Amino acid sequence: MRSDTVTKGKQQAPHRSLFHALGLTKEEMERPLVGIVSSYNEIVPGHMNLDKIVDAVKQGVAMAGGTPIVFPAIAVCDGIAMGHIGMKYSLVTRDLIADSTEAMALAHQFDALVMVPNCDKNVPGLLMAAARINVPTIFVSGGPMLAGHVKGEKRSLSSMFEAVGANAAGTMSDEDLCEFENKVCPTCGSCSGMYTANSMNCLTEVLGMGLGGNGTIPAVYSARIRLAKQAGMKVMELLEKNIRPRDIMTEKAVLNALTVDMALGCSTNSMLHLPAIAHEIGMDFEIDFANGISEKTPNLCHLAPAGPTYMEDLNEAGGVYAVMAELNKKNLLYTDCMTVTGKTVGENIEGALNRNPEVIRPIDNPYTPTGGLAVLKGNLAPDGSVVKRSAVVEEMLVHEGPARVFDCEEDAIDAIKGGKIVAGDVVVIRYEGPKGGPGMREMLNPTSAIAGMGLGSSVALITDGRFSGASRGASIGHVSPEAAVGGPIALVEEGDRIRIDIPGLKLELDVSEEELSKRREKWTPREPKVTTGYLARYASMVTSGNRGAILEIPKNR
Repeated sequence: MRSDTVTKGKQQAPHRSLFHALGLTKEEMERPLVGIVSSYNEIVPGHMNLDKIVDAVKQGVAMAGGTPIVFPAIAVCDGIAMGHIGMKYSLVTRDLIADSTEAMALAHQFDALVMVPNCDKNVPGLLMAAARINVPTIFVSGGPMLAGHVKGEKRSLSSMFEAVGANAAGTMSDEDLCEFENKVCPTCGSCSGMYTANSMNCLTEVLGMGLGGNGTIPAVYSARIRLAKQAGMKVMELLEKNIRPRDIMTEKAVLNALTVDMALGCSTNSMLHLPAIAHEIGMDFEIDFANGISEKTPNLCHLAPAGPTYMEDLNEAGGVYAVMAELNKKNLLYTDCMTVTGKTVGENIEGALNRNPEVIRPIDNPYTPTGGLAVLKGNLAPDGSVVKRSAVVEEMLVHEGPARVFDCEEDAIDAIKGGKIVAGDVVVIRYEGPKGGPGMREMLNPTSAIAGMGLGSSVALITDGRFSGASRGASIGHVSPEAAVGGPIALVEEGDRIRIDIPGLKLELDVSEEELSKRREKWTPREPKVTTGYLARYASMVTSGNRGAILEIPKNR
């Protein structure tokens, strides 16, 4: 056992004395030490229930003969961080979480790990850590929030942000705005649509790192507590069989995740996180993979913000396994991949039923024959850009309009809410990428303002930043190379014509190469927005969005 390094032998007597100081008995030290990585805190609604999940995991581990020991991981609430400097600290926590978990797990020589995340960055951060540490590991999330109910309709956080835009446009009263505020987020849990947190928790199931139901059982259901106990017991089985994350998170498993991503219509942020996870297992993940997989993978689900259904509906319809079973009818998955159940993907989904064909479309009656995400390229995004095409209205799938250029999110929001953006415009927000932001802020406020102002079917938004899973519309993010490193998006001028062709996978600036060369000669890098602290270190090491914004040591060092 790995923990023998700190618990066995005379030389380890000082180590054992510190375990005694923790209150551990000799018997507990003779059992496998199982680290439980708890993302519990009192500031993130998706995490306020994780103390109960952790307690249930501890019971499961102890019942199966292990010694559970809890240590923490941080988490940021993207909704609370949205629209101000706090959003610069969202994506960057993914790497802090991975690094700190690696440090804690290896410093204390745990034999196995149970990861208890829930929200946007700590799920992928802990998946990255699991691949690095590579001891038997299982995930159990805190579960999704139930949908809110406003005026007889189900609602969620994206509705709240759009309500602010509608209020600014004068189409919603202050009283109705207040009602939204009090009702759209009615319980603990990760926000109730197919936003980034729920996308990544569902994809954790697909990767094989979580038990069935991990992504969809609502946070307030007792089934979530039972799932946590089962995860605690199951990790001891993984330890006994020596099944490790890199045995599970293989290249085939990552491609399975990308396939189900297309069927579910997941957040565009998955195209940042899957490459980063793939990087940790040594896989060279090109975001272009998405288009090849999308071409043959139908979109089966339209959960909020793309449609009127929510995570609780997906759970009742059969969950992720039911979606996978539909895809497997056309042999779109690698079914021989190992999972934390100790069984293969094929064995896990055998017998899974689609209980509601309105929530999970049958494979022969999809919403669209192609997947929910698309990677667009062209002279405006030579290295690629990402759009959630399942959340784009049909009339905006092909669009051409004048560029309205802003060098930060705040200026764009002021223009949108001030009525300066009109139908047909293409809003360009730049210098918000991984380096330029720094931190690649989400643009939920501007996309929600566009929708709330009634422009969702006539205005596009393009950025080297990224979008919340709650964003909808013709929102094209991750434009690479980003403006901060001199990408073509830095050369766009007010009024330039931009052509968007989502079915054709094109994003083009209607400016000659000769003119772009002249502009490039005049372009000079901007002074960094942040020069001290973690953000400055992050900006010096982060790569572009098309590579998953992974961190690399600068080559000139």
